[in-house]
Amino acid sequence: MVSHVAIAGATGNLGFPILNAILEAGCRVTVLPRIGGNSSELKPHPNLTIKEADFLFTSSLTLALDGVEVVVPCLATLATGAQNPLINAAVAAGVTRFILAEFGMNSTNPYRMALPVCEPKVATYKYLLASSEASPHFTFTGIANGLFLDWCLQAGIILDLKHRSATLYNGGDVPFTTTTLADVARGVLGVIEHLHETKNQKVYIQSAGVTPNQLIGYAKEYDGGNWTTMVKSTEILRQESLQELAKGPAADIELAMLGFCIVASWSPEYSCDFSSHLDNELLGIRGLNKKRHEEVRW
Repeated sequence: MVSHVAIAGATGNLGFPILNAILEAGCRVTVLPRIGGNSSELKPHPNLTIKEADFLFTSSLTLALDGVEVVVPCLATLATGAQNPLINAAVAAGVTRFILAEFGMNSTNPYRMALPVCEPKVATYKYLLASSEASPHFTFTGIANGLFLDWCLQAGIILDLKHRSATLYNGGDVPFTTTTLADVARGVLGVIEHLHETKNQKVYIQSAGVTPNQLIGYAKEYDGGNWTTMVKSTEILRQESLQELAKGPAADIELAMLGFCIVASWSPEYSCDFSSHLDNELLGIRGLNKKRHEEVRW
């Protein structure tokens, strides 16, 4: 079992569950916040060390990774293209596994590769692959988990639970992969526990393969409320997101990137359903089913 893990971005929505899961497994964890970051949010733990680093400089990161075996970057979508200095530092420090900050979609799908939101992920994956080929001790794993189920429900992205409304992309009956933050954290720990089986590849996990209309059905069972829905094509959304990007400096980048994520999540040609090729059993993910859907906070 790995004894020392480093996490970059441990104070975010995904970073906290991953940090807690790894600490509970008995590993030593070094958290790498940016200089002047929010490390004060982290609770003291005997196995937790905090080392601030400048993420623009490999030398600063290399020092912080001394003795680390596995690196887990938990970066926001807009920062996933800035991992090269961290990759370089991991190679220089003798790290043996890099768990790619690609939580979400499978960027190897050709349709997804053409989406602007995937461009930095594709470039980082190619750089990571080249780094591993040049330094055989350095290996990697990518985790594809679809949308974050609980976070997206709370943010009103899959369904707007507060107002009982939803935009049903392509009719709302397209099955898609979605995973709770807790199961993503379990997937990361599963990779750490199964380094040999997950070497230099992408793994696929999900809490549920479901449709938006099924989720609305579960919500109705929970509170009996009426829902307002509208139907929209993901192709129209893709065009709208491209138009937003074309505004240049005035563009709402986060809105456009969210649009592309939605396109990839409810369009069958974008491989939005991982159900046929899951690694849940290997990584110890139980997943949700109809009897367990009440575990999601509606």
